[in-house]
Amino acid sequence: MRAAARRNLLAASQSPERTLKAYVAGMHEHGHGDERFGSAGQAAQWDERYTEREGSMWSGRPNGRLVAEVADLAPGAALDVGCGEGADAIWLASRGWTVTAIDVSDVAVGRARVAAEEAGVAVEWIAGDALRTPLPSRSFDLVSLQYPALPKAAGDAAVQALLDTVRTGGVLLAVYHDLDDEHREHMKSRGVDPDDYVGVDDLAALLGDEFTVERRAVEPRIDPPPDNPHIADVVLRARRR
Repeated sequence: MRAAARRNLLAASQSPERTLKAYVAGMHEHGHGDERFGSAGQAAQWDERYTEREGSMWSGRPNGRLVAEVADLAPGAALDVGCGEGADAIWLASRGWTVTAIDVSDVAVGRARVAAEEAGVAVEWIAGDALRTPLPSRSFDLVSLQYPALPKAAGDAAVQALLDTVRTGGVLLAVYHDLDDEHREHMKSRGVDPDDYVGVDDLAALLGDEFTVERRAVEPRIDPPPDNPHIADVVLRARRR
């Protein structure tokens, strides 16, 4: 899910009614307090979502914005936060990146492993919470957060530790949905509050003086899902000095 729980916020903002109800039901099942944002609660929610129907949840294609944004980068070491079923990680690996990919859902990571084997690429897969799993500091040339769902309940220090995995000269690429007030209220009415998650403003504030923001803009979504409403992307790309 992309962060700690792959695309919680993505699912709520774009999903069909059935999927949204499933997410809210899972949230109620695991409680309303910080427990639902803990690793176990998120893992249970997402494992349930990934197994509620046969086959893959996602398209199997890499996110279009990731493809566009890394085109000018030389391959190096990459961290895919909230990798889901692995499409982004597999795409990066196929283009020469050494990829570490993490997701809170064991089911998703299991599917990603199979997909990578079928694609003939090597990826280091980690089943765990990206905000609570120790990751090597200053080790990645690219840290990718595609539509992340990083719970604020984990605290700023946990998010900062994730940012610290970007090495000197490396790039942080975070892509969010551009949610307007009407859409936010729609989500809240169904039990999902975007303010519970680290937003682009929160992430930018944590970058501090150690990063140079190369791009922060609202852009049309590239290759949006055909069965979901179009929501523009908010792109944050920053390079560690």
